[in-house]
Amino acid sequence: MTKTIENFLQYVQIDTESSESSGTSPSTEKQHDLAELLVRQLTAMGAAEITYDKEHCYVYASVPASSGWEDRPVLGFISHMDTAPAVTGKNVKPQIVKNYDGGDILLNKEQHIVMSVSDFPELSRYKGQDLIVTDGTTLLGADDKAGVAEIMAMAEYLLEHPELSHGKIRIGFTPDEEIGSGADHFDVALFGADFAYTVDGGEFGELEDETFNAADAKLTVSGRSVHPGSAKGKMINAVLIAQEFQSLLPAFQNPMYTEGREGFFHLDDISGNVEKTIAHYIIRDHDRELFAQKKEFFLQCASFLNQKYGENTVTVEMKDSYYNMIEVLKDHPHLLENARNALRELGAKPVTMPVRGGTDGSRLSFMGLPCPNLCTGGANFHSRFEYACIQSMEKVTELLINLALRYGKEMQRP
Repeated sequence: MTKTIENFLQYVQIDTESSESSGTSPSTEKQHDLAELLVRQLTAMGAAEITYDKEHCYVYASVPASSGWEDRPVLGFISHMDTAPAVTGKNVKPQIVKNYDGGDILLNKEQHIVMSVSDFPELSRYKGQDLIVTDGTTLLGADDKAGVAEIMAMAEYLLEHPELSHGKIRIGFTPDEEIGSGADHFDVALFGADFAYTVDGGEFGELEDETFNAADAKLTVSGRSVHPGSAKGKMINAVLIAQEFQSLLPAFQNPMYTEGREGFFHLDDISGNVEKTIAHYIIRDHDRELFAQKKEFFLQCASFLNQKYGENTVTVEMKDSYYNMIEVLKDHPHLLENARNALRELGAKPVTMPVRGGTDGSRLSFMGLPCPNLCTGGANFHSRFEYACIQSMEKVTELLINLALRYGKEMQRP
């Protein structure tokens, strides 16, 4: 078993699920369990400049530059330690499907949980390869412990092979990426990289240069509760007004009906009663102008209902979360070109695509650290049907090593 896979199987069994409701940083203390393990492993392998932000749960470390190569660009690799709260990350039991036959995979015999090719037709591309799957009761955690495992294996390999010449390599592991807070306390100055890659993508060969522009919106509807028997002309039903608000939004600008570069309004959560109802939305678009139009339309819908039902019946709290990193990356084309060339050397056909989400790199790019996103070899993230391909993960580790050596040879520090 390679170091990449050994790392991964160890990391996924550590529960690092983040929480959207805690209000702390990190959002869950258990993320420190993985951070502390990584610090111990980095120390054991001889990494330099290890920094553990014990307050906010960030880990930084270096693979020193080879002698005489100190003037090369400092290249960073970043992954996040947390897993999504969409599906539990507790008691993960990874299973290895060796020489996958291309058919349905029985994840859990007792509970009759099957990952079927009819539901996930891309599985057929992995026939003859080895897959790591769940037991159907939890997510796997490939998002993003696959990236963590690959970065750690890359660092150990470079430290064990001093004959390979390269510039300084910086490593960063973040908490709370899954709840949009991974870059909140990331110390870009301490990290000290000229450029970086997040390792947080999907199938081997994918390279992501765009993310959504993103905003969160909290809709609060204030109603008036009156006994239904005498409610005529008096009751204002906050639940129904919230439903009416949703009906004003474009029906097909919804995640269920969009793909590629198409944006959306997503009702993520709603709760309440006649007196008060609160709905949480996310608003997304790759195009900055269309993103602004969506936000304005959202506010216009609230204004329309206030005109209909009375001032302040509907209030909106809206906050931008991150922006499309292509706005920064277009000034650093070498990041994408080097990644494409490295992928080709490993036999992959690079697929450059916009990610329908965000990464730590979305915000880090605007914080002064240009940061496209590399593949990890995982799929079906945030799901009990999540899986990772062993051969793909091992190739991603090779990809990271290739990039480290490529930047050492071909570029001078800006």
